[in-house]
Amino acid sequence: MGEELEAREAVRDAYQAHYRRLVAALYALTGDHAEAQDLVQEAYARALARPRQFLDVADPEAWLRTVAMNLARTRWRRRRLFDTLVRSGRVARPVESVPGVDPNRVALVAALQQLSQATRETIVLHHLADMSVHEVADALGVPVGTVKARLSRGRAMLATLLSDAENVPEAPRRRPVVPEPERVQQEVRDAP
Repeated sequence: MGEELEAREAVRDAYQAHYRRLVAALYALTGDHAEAQDLVQEAYARALARPRQFLDVADPEAWLRTVAMNLARTRWRRRRLFDTLVRSGRVARPVESVPGVDPNRVALVAALQQLSQATRETIVLHHLADMSVHEVADALGVPVGTVKARLSRGRAMLATLLSDAENVPEAPRRRPVVPEPERVQQEVRDAP
């Protein structure tokens, strides 16, 4: 029973140490804060389901991130099926809610959603999860050169997308209505 308690304590420590970073990374990946929280919580739930095996994990944060990303991929596959059902008219799409967050973060997440899944995963793992290029390559099962190419393309696309978002012209402002000088003078003369 002592090992079981030690294992549960290891999961609890990992939760306190990594939860926020994992949610931030999954939020950037999914674009949905609530979904990111669900994915990370599900990863921790899976660690709690087998806490003794979690003790044997060399890098708990990497293990949790991998589980959460695999869960996200599963949801994306299901969402594609759901989208097919929506397009066919067999299912109605529910109204989405947007969490209240910093506008810059919203712009970044919106820009990330326009990247391919592979590029988005690479950018998120490297820049938001602070993984090295080699760690990203290992986590995604691709060569280091592929990671470097995705990072380069992804940064260039994000720069374009984010600069386009900043340069969106504001709605034209209405000019105040200024009365014509002769009419104002006439109104002053006609006043009692």
